[in-house]
Amino acid sequence: MYVASVRPSERVRGRVPGTVFALGAVSLLTDVSAEMVTAFMPVYLLFTLHMGYAQFGVLDGLYTGATAVLRLVGGAVSDRTHRHKAVAAVGYGLSTVTKFIFPVVGASAFGIGATMAADRAGKGLRTAPRDALISLATPPDRLGAAFGVHRTMDTVGALLGPLVTFVLLYEIGIVAGPVFVVSACFAVVGLIVLVAFVRENPRPVLTGPRPSVKAGLALLRQAGYRRVTIASAVLGLATLSDAFVFILVQKATDAPLHLLPLLPLGTALVFLVAATPIGRLADRVGRWPVFLGGHVLLLAVYVLFLAPGTGYVGVGSALLLHGLFYAATDGVLSARVSALVPESLRASGLSVVQTGQALARLVSSVAFGFLLQFAAFGTAVYAAIASLLVAVLVAWRLNALADTAATE
Repeated sequence: MYVASVRPSERVRGRVPGTVFALGAVSLLTDVSAEMVTAFMPVYLLFTLHMGYAQFGVLDGLYTGATAVLRLVGGAVSDRTHRHKAVAAVGYGLSTVTKFIFPVVGASAFGIGATMAADRAGKGLRTAPRDALISLATPPDRLGAAFGVHRTMDTVGALLGPLVTFVLLYEIGIVAGPVFVVSACFAVVGLIVLVAFVRENPRPVLTGPRPSVKAGLALLRQAGYRRVTIASAVLGLATLSDAFVFILVQKATDAPLHLLPLLPLGTALVFLVAATPIGRLADRVGRWPVFLGGHVLLLAVYVLFLAPGTGYVGVGSALLLHGLFYAATDGVLSARVSALVPESLRASGLSVVQTGQALARLVSSVAFGFLLQFAAFGTAVYAAIASLLVAVLVAWRLNALADTAATE
């Protein structure tokens, strides 16, 4: 197993490096932009364009994972060129451009789908290089804390995005153009901050194999890395997208429809408060147990969908658990993977795991959309509960095998 190395003379001792805070500011602004669109899409597609759940599931799956393979490209290119910031900037730039295209495509399902795919292509390119910048700037014993701080700042944007969308919809009604234009403005500012304020060490990293897509995939030969990759993909297959979670919360609790764009605020607020302390907890007690525990919390969210008449109490409980799920999984998985791969393949190693997750969630969104379209609400929820329970047991078993192998 590779252990992430660190050069003490180049790292800041005792605290999270400035690179993490700079990237956190970029993610904050970009997430305002992205979450404005995420909050608006269910209302726009389902209740304005009157798409069915099956069609929405296909578009949501496309938004989540159709361009997942670009994560491999982004990771390999940034590792090979030692230009993680430049590759991340291309990804952020592509997503920014799509915000100007959304108003042009109007109500065309094909146009919306293609633009959503391009937006996610940008995310696919930037995610692994960005996480590599964080992990390469941070000592291994503080990776959980660093990713927790970054995700906390990211989540401030996730809080503000739906709020901005709600205010716009309240003032002007369900009109797509202004939402996308304001979203684009936030994305442009985030890109400027990345270019102007994020620094990276230009010297090539010498530890580990020569970077390439093939070398990144070759990491799967390592038992520990392979188990993490498989387990995270299996869990991804049973993880409903945020859009479906919020739709189900609204349907299960009979919350007013106009509150749907605000539901992401609850998840984001909990994530904001919990991401950093849970990241530090993961550094102390183990990242994989915390990651797996987060999916147990998500299982509790699914169970709440079956509790009738819970009203706002049910909404609050579901969003609390959903926020804790993200705090225990999002940055924690990146911290776990970063400790398993050499510096020269840091972005590539992260991208392989992220690609597996994204493709799995693509399948999940499409499958659940068809299930919700053609089966009863309760049947769809029971299927989600059963699949996640099986996935948690499989992931737990894979980790138990890894522990057994380590002691032999």
